Amino acid sequence: MNLKNASAAFALLGASALVLSGCAAAPEAEPTASSTATATESEAPAETVDFLACAVSDEGSWNDKSFNESVMDGLMLAESQLGVQIGDAESNSSEDFEPNLQAMVDANCDITFAVGFNLVDSVNAAAEANPDVHFVTIDGWSNGATNLKPVGYNMAESSFLAGYVSAAHSASKVVGTYGGIQIPAVTDFMDGFYYGAMSWGEENGVAVTVVGWDPVAMTGDFMGDFTPNSGVSKSIAAAQIEAGADVIFPVAGFQFGAVSEAIKEAGIDGAMVGVDKDIALTSPEYADIVLTSAEKRMTAAVYDIIADLVAGAEFTGDYYIGTLANGGTGLSPFYGFDAAIDDATKARLAELENGIIAGEIDPKAVNY
Repeated sequence: MNLKNASAAFALLGASALVLSGCAAAPEAEPTASSTATATESEAPAETVDFLACAVSDEGSWNDKSFNESVMDGLMLAESQLGVQIGDAESNSSEDFEPNLQAMVDANCDITFAVGFNLVDSVNAAAEANPDVHFVTIDGWSNGATNLKPVGYNMAESSFLAGYVSAAHSASKVVGTYGGIQIPAVTDFMDGFYYGAMSWGEENGVAVTVVGWDPVAMTGDFMGDFTPNSGVSKSIAAAQIEAGADVIFPVAGFQFGAVSEAIKEAGIDGAMVGVDKDIALTSPEYADIVLTSAEKRMTAAVYDIIADLVAGAEFTGDYYIGTLANGGTGLSPFYGFDAAIDDATKARLAELENGIIAGEIDPKAVNY
């Protein structure tokens, strides 16, 4: 297979190495990102295609158990199932964004995914400077370049369901949520969670309180960053528990260690809702307190975009929106909490999901 001129990228990247990895057998479940720190090639699949799919990470590693890892999982899935070659550049700071994107251009990548809103300015500039190169911005937007496809998610939809089941499960009928930074990609989750919880209360004639976010006043609890399991994160979770919350939904990347510690130190029978990935599955050490997760299925979007191009589809800058209808978002299974969720609640969740898909239920309003 032609790896194009990827060798040029190695010299440009320096510490942020471009990785061209070989293909492994197709996994039984969604893959988790393996180490991509060295430039190695393994045995290629029986059938390969002349296609190089690349990605540039946001700050943090490909093994962040959040955004970066989900995108890498999509590349790895395309590698194993479609026979494409993959390349990546890991960003250690915002100063790496532009050189890493340029390295993908120099490697002649057929598609380059820029992960997260922090890369929006850099990927727009790269797309404008290279109109014949195809880019995708995850949770970002295009300033008008037709060679840049934005990928976004209507996370209020699955988060509405998460809020509804959280209120149903809560003993105190106080649930909490907090975010990393107050931006739409974060508050969209929090809006849905708030209105889902309040909808359960209205339906059942029970007063429900959501601490940490007021979608009308647009005020709430935010860390100010997305540092995994930070002291600030734990302090916010602890304060919400002190306010009575026994189910917490952190929308700030990987905060599940911090929330777990806050719950256990408070000595309450609490639970948390995962974000982005199926946290009970991908981080089983927290499964005993993960009620469910509101999944942002970036792995599927990355794979589908690559698969369409490999199959001969023409690249477009049209917006991809992940929804309940197209499977771009959804709730994870309840796993160990399944027996604690009664059949009536499960049936109502199914009705609500169908209503959201049909446009009959607004996930950013109290529905009753």
